[in-house]
Amino acid sequence: MHKRQDWRERHEEDQAILDWLTPIDYAAQQSDFISRREGGTGQWLLESAEFHAWVETDKQTLFCPGIPGAGKTIITSIVVEELTTRFHDDKSIGIAYLYCNFRRQDEQKVDALLASLLKQLAECQHSLPSSVKDLYDRHKTKRTRPSLDEISKTLHSVIATYSVVYIVVDALDECQFSDRCRSRFLSNIFNLQAKTTAKLFATSRPIPDIEKEFKGCLLCEILASDEDVQRYLNSHISQLPTFVLSRPKLQEEIKTQIVRAVEGMYVPC
Repeated sequence: MHKRQDWRERHEEDQAILDWLTPIDYAAQQSDFISRREGGTGQWLLESAEFHAWVETDKQTLFCPGIPGAGKTIITSIVVEELTTRFHDDKSIGIAYLYCNFRRQDEQKVDALLASLLKQLAECQHSLPSSVKDLYDRHKTKRTRPSLDEISKTLHSVIATYSVVYIVVDALDECQFSDRCRSRFLSNIFNLQAKTTAKLFATSRPIPDIEKEFKGCLLCEILASDEDVQRYLNSHISQLPTFVLSRPKLQEEIKTQIVRAVEGMYVPC
């Protein structure tokens, strides 16, 4: 009975520390995005040589640019799902992800983004890392917030406890541009990569300033494949008017014309 009470109190204390790092939780967004996936879509990326090289090679970065509407966010959720499923039983592998959104730029400054990665990697440990507790203890009595340098150093410390860490970031183009937030964030991630086993997967609209940051990295453009569009259409064809549903040839013609017209765009992006 006492052991259970001690565990509960310790768990509550650890959760309070994690929430102090950042109250932001991307898990709900991940669940929402992956629920929109049509079965089998995005398989082309998971089976690509670039994705295999990223998963299997140390310190690798895979950059995936795509036009608006290409389905980058759904693809990102598929990558997160693939990693969490594949490495579910391996606690030595860490996975952390971010969904950038221009509507939430106040929440997505560079220190907040790194704190979110730190929170996700820390909460997956058997017990809260001492470096995170130390960071909290240094600030709790003064009610101050940790500096960017402190967060970065603590993140480095936690990543070092894993054999491999996968970092997945969606929509870098929506990351706050003012105060050089985006470039500072990437600089911190690349510095972590140089010193640890961290790997980075990132999506963005094709913007020259962002593409320049990933020069020399693995590259895989995101375009909705004809197969993915066909799957989406097949699952929604029943919503067409009755006179269309009674004419299979017309249905096929409609699907063919839509696949031709979308030019790499994917509706539920």
